[in-house]
Parts: sequence; structure tokens; C-alpha cells
Amino acid sequence: MNEILNTLIIGSGPAGLTAAIYASRAELKPVIIAGLNPGGQLMQTTEIENYPGFENGILGPELMQTMIKQAEKFGSKVMYEIVESVDFKQQPFKIKTDKAEYLAKTVIIAMGADANWLNLPNEQRLRGKGVSACATCDGFFFKNKEVVVIGGGDAAMEEANYLTKFANKVTIIHRSEEFRASKIMLARAQANPKITFMTNSSVVDVLGTDHVEGVTIKNTKTGEETDFKTDGVFLAIGHTPNTKILNGQIDLDEKKYVIVKNNTRTNVEGVFVAGDISDPRYRQAVSAAGIGAMAALDVEKYLAEKEMHE
Repeated sequence: MNEILNTLIIGSGPAGLTAAIYASRAELKPVIIAGLNPGGQLMQTTEIENYPGFENGILGPELMQTMIKQAEKFGSKVMYEIVESVDFKQQPFKIKTDKAEYLAKTVIIAMGADANWLNLPNEQRLRGKGVSACATCDGFFFKNKEVVVIGGGDAAMEEANYLTKFANKVTIIHRSEEFRASKIMLARAQANPKITFMTNSSVVDVLGTDHVEGVTIKNTKTGEETDFKTDGVFLAIGHTPNTKILNGQIDLDEKKYVIVKNNTRTNVEGVFVAGDISDPRYRQAVSAAGIGAMAALDVEKYLAEKEMHE
């Protein structure tokens, strides 16, 4: 493609698609590179009850298909391709996919971050059926039930405390007796009467046919395996931002998240960012969508100012 695009959006989750809706309504004719998982993480989610506008909830794939249609309705072009490399060293920016090469005046990076999984035999099969990596997304479904949280860092303590709003009992399973969590977060979890700890233990599989019924736990000292009954399994072992192709192109922090300057800008003029790829804290569809809108508005202003100066 020899045409120089006004803006190219990498990623098709809530951030990328909302950016596309705003950019297309501003007559910027954005092109979206949908990526390896078109629709983002919500394509693997069952029912979403906390996205505004859907009082009875909506299935994740249905919400994303609606967003894609809305973006296309206003003139966005969705390309089902995978970005292999980017060149942000000179204008126009060059983006190479597995099928084509694109040139763009601006780029919105919205490739998201993926939850880390343990790759257990039945983990993905029961994902959305009791296995989750987001307490704030799915905790509500475990009212008066018993759940386990896997992890030993601040995220695990935070998820466990949050889950006690709904669950009767939360068991934190950790492979050693030492925790990476900060003292204050660990103390808070230890003081919660609904939270118990199972140390020197690792989960080796999830049990259940059509929903989670338990986990198989291995004692890391003795090697002994036992089955533990539970209604839900929450993984809290971190997220990995999808920034591999951005190495050496824009500034990333020590955890490889994109560093944000002035709301949605990166250190490269003309390159903007939105969603979980720069947000290790909130990781919600609605916050990603909001930042996607901000990124598109910032792109519109940037292009208008650039055109005025030229």
C-alpha cells in the first residue's frame, strides 16, 4: 500500500476499536490491523456484566463484533493481519504485516497485554467456566462460593481481598513460604478472616467437566498430590504486554509496558498508545475504551496542528 494513511491502529480490542470509531467519525479513515486475536482478550470472555449500556450483560465476542461493525460503519477498515515489524525512526511510519506494508502519519498502539497462564492440562478448557485471570471482571459470579487464588505477589493479595466481597472463602495457593508481595499487602490478606493460605503448594491441574470443581495440588517439598475442592480458580501471576515488536522503537518501562507521556503520547512524536499495553493497573474494557477515545482525539488534534504549521 503506497497511500500514506492519516492513522493506523495496531490492535482490535476495546481500545483500538474505540479509537477507530472516534478517528473514523473525524474523517481520518483509519486502518486497523486486527492482530493475532481479533477482538482482543474479550473474545475469550463469556458474559460481561460491568460494561455500561448492557443491563442484562453481553457476551465478550458479541460486544467485540458490535464494536467492529460500528467502526466499519463510520469508515474504518479492518485488516485481519499480524504486524511483524514497525519503523518509527522516520516519517511516514512504516508498519509491516504478514501480508502487506503500510505507511502512516500517526500510529495508535493498542495491542493489549495477555494474562500469564500456567498451561495446565484443563486450564484453557475451563477458562470462563470457573477459571479466570481477572477478579474484578468475574468475582461477582462467585457469590457465596469458595475460590482459590494462585500467586504470591501484590496482585494475588489484591485479587484475594477483592474476592472476599463475594466468596465465602478464598485460599491463596503459593509454591513457597516466602511471598513477593509487599509487607502491607501480605498483612492485609493475612488479617482478612475469609482468606487462608496454602504454602509450599503448586496447582498441577484444574478439575471439572463443564465447570470448575476443584484443583490438583502438589506439595513442592514432598511431591505428594491431593485434590482440593473449589468453585473457582483465579490466576494472579502477572500479565505480559504485547510489546515485543516495539523493542528499540519506543520507550518501554522495566516490565515492558509502553511509557505514556501527556495522556496518550509516547516518546515518539506521532505515535500514541491506548489500553492495557500501557496500563498495568486497571486492565478493564471500559478504561481501555476510554483511553482509546482519548488517543483518537489526540491524533486528530496532532494532525490538525501539523497541517496548520505546514
